[in-house]
Amino acid sequence: MNLISFSAENIAKTFNRRKIFNDISFTMKEFNSLAITGRNGSGKSTLLKILAGVLSPTKGEMNLVIEGRVIKKEEYFVHLGLVSPYLQLYDEFTGWENLDFFRKVRGLDTADEYLAELLSRVNLSDRKNDFVRTYSSGMKQRLKYAFALIHRPVILLLDEPTSNLDDEGIATVYQIMEEQKKSGILIVATNDKEDITMCEYVIDLNIQTLKKGEK
Repeated sequence: MNLISFSAENIAKTFNRRKIFNDISFTMKEFNSLAITGRNGSGKSTLLKILAGVLSPTKGEMNLVIEGRVIKKEEYFVHLGLVSPYLQLYDEFTGWENLDFFRKVRGLDTADEYLAELLSRVNLSDRKNDFVRTYSSGMKQRLKYAFALIHRPVILLLDEPTSNLDDEGIATVYQIMEEQKKSGILIVATNDKEDITMCEYVIDLNIQTLKKGEK
């Protein structure tokens, strides 16, 4: 029996009377992975934001079920982790202070040891006490992964997951993606061929169809 089920049914989005996409439907179970692809402007990031609960769809609905319990929309943030270029960090805080602040705001009882583990996982241990304003764009991107993983989400959503990263950072992200596929659900918005090959299913917004990925 699958412990996790995340489905979208006839999701559509319109901006200023312009249809971005229409009738997007899928169901992902535990250990499934999905890549959302499409040309620039096709709505990849928009769809990911809708799935994350950041935006509302023009029509359609989503359903998240965990261990037989239907999760309310206002509770999605408890179970979802999101990494996206538009997410902002606090430049006047250190890397550690950013994570600590986020932990307190969300009311998490996460131990300091786990925060240290996250920073080590994204290769920022040696810069944890430096102000984020001194971080490179790649370092900030890696810190966002620590944010996304702090509550051990059952669903991890990644928008352009390897953007601004060097080879070491990309390797770290791919390891995180592989681990997520073994513990929950992974959904990625990307046009990078390597990212896409890591996913079991693909939605191409140019043709708005769900298909099995090609390994």
